[in-house]
Amino acid sequence: METPTPAYSITIKVSLGNRPGTLGRFATAVGAAGGNIAAIPGFEAKGLVIIREIDVLAESPNHARRIVSAVSDLDGVTVVDWWDRTFRLHEGGKIEVNPLCSVGDVHDLAMAYTPGVARVCNAIAQEPMLRYSHTIVKNSVAIVTDGTAVLGLGNIGPAAALPVMEGKALLFKEFAGVDAFPVCLDVSTPDELVETVVRMSPAFGGVNLEDIAAPAAFEIEERLIDALEIPVFHDDQHGTAIVTIAALRNALKLIDKKLSDISVVVCGTGAAGLAVAKMLHDAGVGEMVGVDRNGAVHAGCKVMNVSKRWFIDHSNPHNKTGPLSDVIKGADVFIGVSAPGVLTPADVGSMARDPIVFAMANPEPEIRPEQVDGMVAVMATGRSDFPNQINNVLAFPGVFRGALDAGATCITEQMKAAAATAIADVVEAEDLDRNHIVPSVFDRRVAARVAAAVAACAATEGCVRPALPPAPSERF
Repeated sequence: METPTPAYSITIKVSLGNRPGTLGRFATAVGAAGGNIAAIPGFEAKGLVIIREIDVLAESPNHARRIVSAVSDLDGVTVVDWWDRTFRLHEGGKIEVNPLCSVGDVHDLAMAYTPGVARVCNAIAQEPMLRYSHTIVKNSVAIVTDGTAVLGLGNIGPAAALPVMEGKALLFKEFAGVDAFPVCLDVSTPDELVETVVRMSPAFGGVNLEDIAAPAAFEIEERLIDALEIPVFHDDQHGTAIVTIAALRNALKLIDKKLSDISVVVCGTGAAGLAVAKMLHDAGVGEMVGVDRNGAVHAGCKVMNVSKRWFIDHSNPHNKTGPLSDVIKGADVFIGVSAPGVLTPADVGSMARDPIVFAMANPEPEIRPEQVDGMVAVMATGRSDFPNQINNVLAFPGVFRGALDAGATCITEQMKAAAATAIADVVEAEDLDRNHIVPSVFDRRVAARVAAAVAACAATEGCVRPALPPAPSERF
C-alpha cells in the first residue's frame, strides 16, 4: 500500500451534527478508508451543526474519492463540498510580479516611466554594464525548458511543463530572493532552443536549464555556456550532483570510510548520473562504475552519446561487465538516478560492510527504504516522505544567489564543489545520524551559506564581471 501524501490531499467541507461522537466517527471513517487527517482547524461547538473544512491526505485521486464516499455515509455528517488541494493551489498560477516602487502620483510616473525612464535607457545604451545595477537583470534568472523530460512524466511539451517551471520560480524566490521566470519554449531542435535563449539573454542575469532530455541537454548547456557571459546551470544535472555529494560526504562520516577508498556504482548514465559521476571523479573517489539498462558501461560498449563516452574514459578501471546484480557485489555505495525497482534486497545484501544506498528515482525509487530496513547503514531517496531527501532545492537557490551577488559570468566545477561542502556543513556533528545526513529543505541557513561559498569561490577564481561603472548621476 502506498503512503498517503500531500500530493494527493483533499479538503472536505463537512457539516457535523453537534452531538458527542460525530467528529470521532468522521475521523475513524477516514482512517479506515486509508486516509490521514492532516489538519482540522480549531473550532467551538455551538448550535445544531458545525461546518468545517478538513484536510485529508490520500494515496491517489481514486483513493480520495473513496474517502469522500466513506464519510458521506456517516450519520450526522454531510459532505457540503470537497476539492483537490494540489489543483486548488495551482489555480491562477503560483507566482506573480510585484512592484519595487510606488506609482502614486505624476512625479512617480515621470521617473518610473516616461519621460524619466529615457534617461536610464540612454545611460545603458552608452554603458551596457549598467543593466546589472539599474534593471531586474541583477536579480533575474530564466528557467528554460522545452518540456522534453519533465519530472518522471517524459516528453509532455512546453505548456504542460509550465506548472513545474512556476514551482521552480516559487522556490527561487522563497529560499533565495531570486526573481526567476518560467520560459517554456516550443522548439524542435537544440539549434532553435540555443538561438532563442541567446536572443532573449539581455533580459536575464542567469539561465537555469530544466527538464530537457539527454543527450540534447549536454549540447545545449555547452553551447549556451560558450555563447553567454552569464551563469548557465542545468539543474537536473548539477543540482542533483551537488546535493548527492553533500549527502555522501556526511554519510561516509557515519561509517568511517573515506571517499578515496570506496567503490561506487552509479545506476543511470543520463544527465544526472553523468554530473554525479563527474563530481565524484573530481573529488577523488576510489572506484566508480556506471550502469545503464544494458549493464556496466565498459570499454567494449558501443558508444551512443557523450555521457557513455565519459563513463568509458573515466570510470570502471577494472573493466567490469554484466548486469547491476553482478556489478553491485562488494560496492560500498549505490547511487541511483534511473528507474523504479531496479535494485533488490539481494543486491544490497551483496554490497560491502555498512552499505550506503541513495535511491533517487522519482516518484518511485530504485528500492524502497522498508525493503532494506536494517540492511543499510544509510538510506536516502528523492522523496519528501522518507528521511534524507536528496532535493535540488538545497542547491539551486543558493548557487544562483551567490553567482548573482558575485557578478559571476559562469558556474565552475569548483563553485559546485563549494556549494556541496556548504550544504554538508550545515548539519552539525552533534546532529548527524543515519536519518539526518542533509539539512531540511526548510532550513533557512542553507541558501545563505551556499550563496556565500559560491560567491567567494567565484571571486577567487576570477570568473566575475569587472566592477560596475558609477551611475550617471555620479558622473554628470
